[in-house]
Formats: sequence, structure tokens, C-alpha cells
Amino acid sequence: MYPLVYLASQSPRRRQLLEQLGVAYQLLLPDADEDAEALEVVFARETPLAYVQRVTQLKLDAALLRLQRRGLPPAPVLCSDTTVALGRLILGKPVDAAEAIRMLGQLSGKTHRVLTAVALGSLLQRVQTVSVSRVTFEAMTAEQIQAYVATGEPIGKAGAYGVQGRAAAHISHISGSYSGIMGLPLFETSQLLSLSS
Repeated sequence: MYPLVYLASQSPRRRQLLEQLGVAYQLLLPDADEDAEALEVVFARETPLAYVQRVTQLKLDAALLRLQRRGLPPAPVLCSDTTVALGRLILGKPVDAAEAIRMLGQLSGKTHRVLTAVALGSLLQRVQTVSVSRVTFEAMTAEQIQAYVATGEPIGKAGAYGVQGRAAAHISHISGSYSGIMGLPLFETSQLLSLSS
């Protein structure tokens, strides 16, 4: 394991998960003039796997430039991106309650995939892995969906839900990595940290 990594993520869940591994980290967040959301635009006919891998690499590129620009001591940079996929359809982060209601309606009563890519890199080397999990939602009523969206929890989360939050009451089955669904698959991240150290 590294003595220190830079975590290029604004997600509090990723911080918690990295702490769970006992990894020392320093946040490497975007500058005010960086448009981090622009990296997450979906290309036409792009598969969910290609999308999540591409976005994670773009995040790593931006973070490595940030590291250089700020003149920080060298250390590996860790980036991650999570996407929710219903077949080939990519469900990103809802911008408002109406979009969250629409997304949850699409997921209701179905099994979808959660893909989380993790990239670890420096100017000399980079490694990447992807965790793919499956999540099944019960058939939710319109009232249940509206009540969940009213909590505000779905906003800013891929697929309009957080597995570690109130949505868990509607998830009937999970196959794969629970931490990966949260946003940072611990097994895969640990493997990257140990293999490339």
C-alpha cells in the first residue's frame, strides 16, 4: 500500500470507503474554474462500460494536471466513476425531482447494473479496473417513489438512488460489490493499490 494517495473525488462516500481500507489520502478537488460535470457527457451509442472507463480516465487526466499545476509532492492519484445502466441505457445523476421520479420509475421492478471504474495513476503509470454489480428493485408504487424523492437523497446520485440510504428499503437483491455500488469497490481498489505499489 502507498503511504499516501490523492483522492480526486467530491464524494463523501468514497472518502469513507477509503478510510475503511486504512489508506491515507489527501483530497485533490477541482478548481473553481474547472467544469468537472462536462467530463460526464455521454456520447451517442456509447456503451455503459465504455462510458464509465472513459470518464474515469478523463477524471484522472484532469487530476494529474491539477497536481502538476499546484506543485504538490508526487503521489498516486485515485479516481472513480459510477454509472447505473438499464440495458444499454445510462442513467446519470438527476438534475431535479421530476428526472429522479422518471429514473426510479424505469428501475422499479427491474434488475439493473452498477458499473464503477477505478483508476490509479501517476505521470509514469496508470492502472484501471471496473466492478460490475447487479441491483434489483421491488416494484415501487408512484407514492413510494415520490416519498423517496421528497427526501432529496436521489439528487446528485447516479440512477437517482443511494444504496446506503433509504433506497435500501426497496432493493430486494444485490449481486456483486456493495462498496462498488456505493462508489468505490474496496476489493478492486485494494488490488490496484497493492499491485502497483
